[in-house]
Amino acid sequence: MSFDHLAVPLAEWSRLIGREYVDVSQQSRTEAETATFATQQKIVALIRPGNKHELQQCVQVANQFRIPIYPVSSGKNWGYGSRVPPADESALIDLSRLNQILDFNEELGYVTVEPGVTQRQLYAFLQERKTRLWMDATGSSPDCSLIGNVMERGFGHTPLGDHFAHVCGLEVLLATGEFIDTGFASFPDSRSAATSRWGLGPSLDGLFSQSNLGIVTRMTVWLMPAPEAFEAFFFRAEDPAGFSRLINSLRDLRMKDVLRSAAHIGNDYKVLAGLQQYPWAETGGHTPLSLAQMAQFRQKLGFGAWNVSGGLYGTPAQIAEAKKALRRALRGQPGKLKFLKPSTLAFAKRFAKVFKLFSGWDLSRTVELVEPVLGLMQGVPTGQPLHSAYWRKKMPAPPDPNPDRDRCGLLWYAPIAPTDGEAVRELTSLSNEILLRHGFEPQISLTLLTPRMTCCIVSISFDRDVPGEDERAKACYDEVSERSMAAGFYPYRSGIQGNFQAHQSESYRKLAQTLKTALDPNGILAPGRYEARSCPVDDAAEAPVQSSR
Repeated sequence: MSFDHLAVPLAEWSRLIGREYVDVSQQSRTEAETATFATQQKIVALIRPGNKHELQQCVQVANQFRIPIYPVSSGKNWGYGSRVPPADESALIDLSRLNQILDFNEELGYVTVEPGVTQRQLYAFLQERKTRLWMDATGSSPDCSLIGNVMERGFGHTPLGDHFAHVCGLEVLLATGEFIDTGFASFPDSRSAATSRWGLGPSLDGLFSQSNLGIVTRMTVWLMPAPEAFEAFFFRAEDPAGFSRLINSLRDLRMKDVLRSAAHIGNDYKVLAGLQQYPWAETGGHTPLSLAQMAQFRQKLGFGAWNVSGGLYGTPAQIAEAKKALRRALRGQPGKLKFLKPSTLAFAKRFAKVFKLFSGWDLSRTVELVEPVLGLMQGVPTGQPLHSAYWRKKMPAPPDPNPDRDRCGLLWYAPIAPTDGEAVRELTSLSNEILLRHGFEPQISLTLLTPRMTCCIVSISFDRDVPGEDERAKACYDEVSERSMAAGFYPYRSGIQGNFQAHQSESYRKLAQTLKTALDPNGILAPGRYEARSCPVDDAAEAPVQSSR
């Protein structure tokens, strides 16, 4: 493919930020064009500005020459599109060099960051200062961008797990090259810019979440004080028939604020994928892993059909009361409820047999999964969950996992359900049936992010090196997403593989397009991202992608 028409803008970008930061090499472009499923879009260059003023100049050049640009922060948006742009022949704007922690306040519990700041970087920053504050971490990767996850409305594990609900004071670069601030940050010398979400007048923050209306260059993220006491709970639900009742019991505990943070629930396939790769030897190489075979692994490894985890935060007395409430709520439901303190885990790792004798819990079988989950509940980033992307690969996960590079197949559909047991059961049953019929294990996780809302993530995991798997996985994704939406379960986020916009009302799409035209008159910023399409598409080359920040 010839990019001769880009010679002048490429030269201008090189002049502005340095030739070494304008990468047009075939290897770099090919890597950036690779996701965890089939894509066809081509990237013309990777542009890496070093600060917000260089970024502003790069955007102005893109406007002048009408070149589509796609901003990413870390590019680790696996399962949704990685770094692949929504439009063909886009320039990738890599924001990883904008990695400054601009402000920190111990007393008020906040930190202000640029888009290149990662979970690992913030955690190290807090550790170095021996602060009493915790961040909220996701299980995606320690090297994922904080701002990128927030702007996709990602979530974590602590009481601050709903990330977009705990940020404020955005600085945004519009496609026209103009900076704006949101909330009280829009007023000069405001003393509440980092502590109040709404400001005065219309709240604009939401316009830049899951949109292509601007590039967030600064954000204040709130942190939580380390609680006086912390303890985790784990419930192994052994009877699939009691699933609806389990959801309703957890909802009631969330509604009463007994559970102050998100409760996470993984089905048996999800837990097994967190513990090991596909059992090729035990299955004779056949896929998918059947329900009967899965039941055998549950018995062998000691986990349930559904597996609940969550954190208890507060004073020792508050945690004691929460434990009593949990026992009452789950009484009569087949399964085992266990509580775990960090100090107890340390003891169990050293003296596994003694711990099993006194607790009845053989933690040695699942410590590889329990330990990072316990860390996430305390704001400690981990890369352990990323190993599950290698579920169907016949190579072990390497020390530096990279699902794009290693051709791991991964597609995520992330529908939302009301926290009603029957509704969640309907959604998960539908996903189970479709994935197994298409030949994939239904790895399902649920998060009671708020008392009223349950986030579901359906993982389609496969090996891209197996001929035909890309096509089969895409067909599976299309069916599970379309049938879920037809049943009223729409996704909370989307990527290159989704077409949710076709289901939105015409008035909503019309207003969104009006805003896009006003804020990006030349249509250069991530064209197609979270935008309605005029007609359905059949291949990934035409589909929009969400930002891989």
